[in-house]
Amino acid sequence: MTEPEGNMSDWPSHGGRPEGMLLNLGLASNAQVIDFSANFNPLGPPSWLMERLAASLAELNVYPDPDYTEACRAIAWAEGLTPEQVRLTNGGAEAIFLAAALLAKQGARRAVVVQPTFCEYERACRHYGIGVQHLALEAGSFALDEARALEGIRDADAVFLCRPNNPTGTLIERDQVECLLAESHRCGTTLVVDEAFVDFVSPDERLTPLLARYDNLLLLRSMTKLYAIPGLRLGYLLGDGPTVDRIAELQLPWSVNTLAAGLVERLLGDRNFLERTQEWISIEGPWLQRELEALGLRVVPSRANFLLLQGRTKAQAAPLLLEYLARSGFLARHTHNFMGLDGAWLRIAVRSRQENTLLIEAIARWRPS
Repeated sequence: MTEPEGNMSDWPSHGGRPEGMLLNLGLASNAQVIDFSANFNPLGPPSWLMERLAASLAELNVYPDPDYTEACRAIAWAEGLTPEQVRLTNGGAEAIFLAAALLAKQGARRAVVVQPTFCEYERACRHYGIGVQHLALEAGSFALDEARALEGIRDADAVFLCRPNNPTGTLIERDQVECLLAESHRCGTTLVVDEAFVDFVSPDERLTPLLARYDNLLLLRSMTKLYAIPGLRLGYLLGDGPTVDRIAELQLPWSVNTLAAGLVERLLGDRNFLERTQEWISIEGPWLQRELEALGLRVVPSRANFLLLQGRTKAQAAPLLLEYLARSGFLARHTHNFMGLDGAWLRIAVRSRQENTLLIEAIARWRPS
């Protein structure tokens, strides 16, 4: 493991904000592009959502239930848990920061973050004064070195990992997670697993059943990716009852608004939308990977709704492809601020077949010098 360096890049730290990316590439901030930098469901929100939101406007003159009782009951029912094991959050980001706040409250001094991954885990730890060390996934395959992970656990108060991982799309096997959990439990270490993209994989891959056996496991979820509602900020945190109670004490009052909280039960009950989404990714993800590989690009096999790729020659370097695509009307996600990737890769979302085809055609026209 390595100690983290300082600021790795001045590039935008998140996808889905094309203005800053375009300016960084020397283009007008309002240039028209298809945004492949943000990993949202291309099916868009469920068809009923706008009508439901409009009908809810009359509720804006009432405070939300501070415990979000109905929403937590709906989540608990969907997850096979009790409501006491659920805390609704203002998107996945608040869940991350609440996990770090709890760790700090418990006296945590050191966390291990499995890299390359989402930047907010480290940011949340540092915000609460928790030192961070990095555990690198294996180069090339982005697999977890289990022996090194177990070694890191023994000296840490917490471990953060993302499953499926952002930006690699790789999925740490469930038996590996159980091995880490057992060692973490023995050492008094909390394992924080961000499952923001778990809705795009088989339901069997969820780690929820492990909560019955491990009180040192926290699961973080986002509803913005599956339902394409990033502006509504919906997420939740799962753990054992006493742990969730302590987290509730740290959460700011009414952090989730009435409109967002009121959607939870209906969203989780829309099984048809989930099934359509999983059918789409099971077809479109492998198709897009094959097409990219046929163009000579290296693509990491992904279990999520995005792909990590790079060229195989210097002429196909990721920064060159990033700029070419932007000038051609397609915005990919740079990797300058993902530790260990250092801009040598690009991440692209899996979008609709029409949009994906346009992307493939643009890359096929690329003639790097």
